[in-house]
Amino acid sequence: MRFVLPARYPARVALDGRYTRLEPLDADAHAGALFEITRGRENDDLWLYLADGPFESADAFRDEIARKAVSAEAVFFAILDVATRRPIGYASYMRIEPGHGVIEVGNVLFSHLLQGTTGATEAMYLMARHAFEDLGYRRYEWKCNALNAPSRAAALRLGFTFEGIFRQHMVIKDENRDTAWFSMIDGEWPGLKAAFDRWLDPSNFDAQGRQRATLRSFRE
Repeated sequence: MRFVLPARYPARVALDGRYTRLEPLDADAHAGALFEITRGRENDDLWLYLADGPFESADAFRDEIARKAVSAEAVFFAILDVATRRPIGYASYMRIEPGHGVIEVGNVLFSHLLQGTTGATEAMYLMARHAFEDLGYRRYEWKCNALNAPSRAAALRLGFTFEGIFRQHMVIKDENRDTAWFSMIDGEWPGLKAAFDRWLDPSNFDAQGRQRATLRSFRE
């Protein structure tokens, strides 16, 4: 099928949802609060499969956020809780190839305040929707360490298709990494979007915020 290329390179814009707001990552606005909720031994698991961290000092963390904020290779978003306006994670578009219409979501740091929440799902939905509908990408990728079972499960739950393992694909923190590859493509997006919209609707949650039906059930 012929495709009109190139797609648009993502700009540093805000993406607003019901539960979360994504805004361009900024060291002054976000580093302090993010460091406080991701530092310490109790948060070491957050950094286990990331290429950087954990950080010993607020200054070192702030320097890394400042670097990410102006990266020429990725576009980073802080993820804010709408109710508190507090930054609770970040994620990026990376491996951006407008000429092929391919883009990846990666460098995902979800604090324990964000993990397993409705907002976590919505943040990933907002980025996928922006990539397909506003920027014109035809392929949206998710990659993770093959040992990272939670990330692999999250990709499948969100509607990505598993494509295989690239053996010794990278060296991360001085160790070989086998990488699990996942994708969703533009032809699948209308159905995936419909499932996200139904799942995220307030009617799908009870008074305690518990889901009535799963995201996967809306795709079946």
